[in-house]
Amino acid sequence: MKNILILLAVIILSSCVSKKKYVALEQEKGQILSELTKTRVEKEDLENKFAIIESRVNEYNSKIQSLNDDVEGLTIDNKAKFEVSKDGTVTSGISREKMRETLKNVDQGKLAKATTLKDSMNLAVQYNLNKAISNSDLNEDNDIVIDINETVVMISIADDMLFNTASYNVGNKADKILKKLADVINSEPSLDVMVEGHTDSRSINTDKIADNWDLSVLRATSVVRKLQNQFKVTPEQLIASGRGSFQPLVENNSDTNRAKNRRTRIILMPNIDKFFAMMEAN
Repeated sequence: MKNILILLAVIILSSCVSKKKYVALEQEKGQILSELTKTRVEKEDLENKFAIIESRVNEYNSKIQSLNDDVEGLTIDNKAKFEVSKDGTVTSGISREKMRETLKNVDQGKLAKATTLKDSMNLAVQYNLNKAISNSDLNEDNDIVIDINETVVMISIADDMLFNTASYNVGNKADKILKKLADVINSEPSLDVMVEGHTDSRSINTDKIADNWDLSVLRATSVVRKLQNQFKVTPEQLIASGRGSFQPLVENNSDTNRAKNRRTRIILMPNIDKFFAMMEAN
C-alpha cells in the first residue's frame, strides 16, 4: 500500500512539472510569433522604402543621361562655373579663357614671375593699358608726363594746358588733350579714373575760392565734368580729388618751379571686378 502511494505521488508530481514546461513553451512560442510578425512588417516597410529609392535613382540616372546627350550644354555649364583661387580671387571659366588669350601677348619673362592668379590678372590689365596708351598720341605732347607703375597709369598735365592762372574753368585749349585722354579711358571701361588737382604754395582767397584746397578740388571737378559731358566718359568711372599745395614736385622757390607744381594728375586704376565683368559680358 505504501509503495502504491509513493508511485501515485511521483506520477502526480511529474504531471505538474510537465504542465509548467508546457505553459512556458507556449509563452515562448507566442513571443517568437510576435517577433516574426514584427520582422515581416519591418521587411515590408524596408521593401517599400527601397522601391521608392530605386525609383528616384532611376529618375536621376535618366536626367544624367539626358545631360550627357547634350554635350554642348554641358560644355557651356562647365565654362560658366565659378572657382575660388588660393588668394581668394573668384573667376569663371569664361573669364579664365579670355585672360589666357590676353596673356599670350604678355612678356613671357614677366608672366613666369606671376605666382598667383591675381598676378596674372594684373599683367593682363597692364597689357591692355599699355596698348591703349600706345595707340593714342598722348605721349607726344611735351606738357604731358606719363608714368606707368605696374597696373597704375599716372598722367600729369601742366596747369597752363588746362586752366588760366588762379582759375578753375577748363579752357577750350584743353579739348585736344582731354579728347585723347577720354579715348584711352573709353577704350578700357574697367578703369577707375581719379582726377587729382595740385596747386603751388601761393595763397589764394576770393569770393569763389577759399584756399588752395578749394582751388585744387574745383579744378578736378571741372575736368571730370568735361570728360563726362563733352567726351562721354562714364561718370561711374570718375573720381574728383584735390591735393592743394601739399604734394609739390619741386620747391616752390621760383616761377618755373611753381609752374611745375601746378598740375592736374590723371590716375588710371584698373578695377579687377569691372575687368572680369567686362570679359563676361563680351
